[in-house]
Amino acid sequence: MLDKGVLLLATVEERPCTLAELVAATGISRATAHRLAASLLAHGLLRRDGEGRYALGLRLVALGRAAEAALPLGRLAEAALRELRDRTEESAQLWLADGDTRICVASLQSPHGLRTIVETGAVLSLDRGSAGSVLRSRPTELGEGWIASVAEREPGVASVSAPVIDGGRIVAAVGVSGPIERFTTQPGDRYGAAVTAAARAIEAAAGFSA
Repeated sequence: MLDKGVLLLATVEERPCTLAELVAATGISRATAHRLAASLLAHGLLRRDGEGRYALGLRLVALGRAAEAALPLGRLAEAALRELRDRTEESAQLWLADGDTRICVASLQSPHGLRTIVETGAVLSLDRGSAGSVLRSRPTELGEGWIASVAEREPGVASVSAPVIDGGRIVAAVGVSGPIERFTTQPGDRYGAAVTAAARAIEAAAGFSA
């Protein structure tokens, strides 16, 4: 039942839904969906909007803030990420591994109109993209100190990421992403030094050891 409740929350993440829309999107029976929605409403995880549709509840705001406070690295990385974004003029992100996925805990968007947009809180697979490759690696496997990917996660998008290391262990990946037409097919040559410098700055801000 917990899995089904989470599925309802994921369904209304994009937009509010009626009960019929929840049933159609999830395949959960109408009776079960109604019962779960009522329970989520009671706990503040769902709410009703002005049209009576189900939407994410305000209790999730407090839970999100508490989760963010438990992961302070995103805040500690803000200055380094801003420097990285301004230096490269490309979108910059900080990623943490979570099982088979990676979570974006901090993100700044490129000033260019044509750019990649990754929101803070985005969850992606570990098996694609330069940040995923970094988080799957050991420091000794990163000979150049960074990893680049071209059209690996999404057509037309390239990225370069470097590891944030504490005590000889990779704890995060910092990187930039953007369109291949600016990154070229050899993006590491252009951005490898910048993302590596950002990783070192984050380690210093967090007081990490080598």
